[in-house]
Amino acid sequence: MSIAKRGLQQYLLQLQQHPLRTKALTAGVLSAISDIVSQKLSGVQKLQIRRLLLKVLFGFAYLGPFGHYYHILLDKLFKGRKDSTTVAKKVVVEQLTSGPWNNLIFMLYYGFVIEGRSWIHVKSNIKKEYPTVQYAGWTFWPVIGWINHRHVPLQFRVIVQSFVAMCWGIFLNLRARSKTLTKD
Repeated sequence: MSIAKRGLQQYLLQLQQHPLRTKALTAGVLSAISDIVSQKLSGVQKLQIRRLLLKVLFGFAYLGPFGHYYHILLDKLFKGRKDSTTVAKKVVVEQLTSGPWNNLIFMLYYGFVIEGRSWIHVKSNIKKEYPTVQYAGWTFWPVIGWINHRHVPLQFRVIVQSFVAMCWGIFLNLRARSKTLTKD
């Protein structure tokens, strides 16, 4: 048996035995990858380790656990059904609740914790950037939500979402970086 196959089996076993911990760790690792790629694509010569660790913390302490409980709640509310009507309702609920919430929480965390900005600056940035970020989210995440709720088993939804969030994080970071560069 190959190392990759054994690793996958061990991961699936951990996911089954310790779902919350495994999803939190996965979200943390994928947040790290997202930030490393973002930093490198934006031209950073030396990785900003503090920023990287803070992104890992966000993924581990917030994204993984939030996603874990949110998907369980949605599945309970909609009784685990996967018909088109139910999936559409799940996607709408997700896009009206967790989508806007997660974008706001990320922008607050990024402004306060990662950048160390004051409330005035964070509030101003959110006021200016949040509508655009949320609109972009609403053009992208419903498709992911549909696929996730329709075709992905409950225990893997947070992992799929975390993987896509890794790509979304790269987009948000590069978008923030390009805004900063155009102001200089």
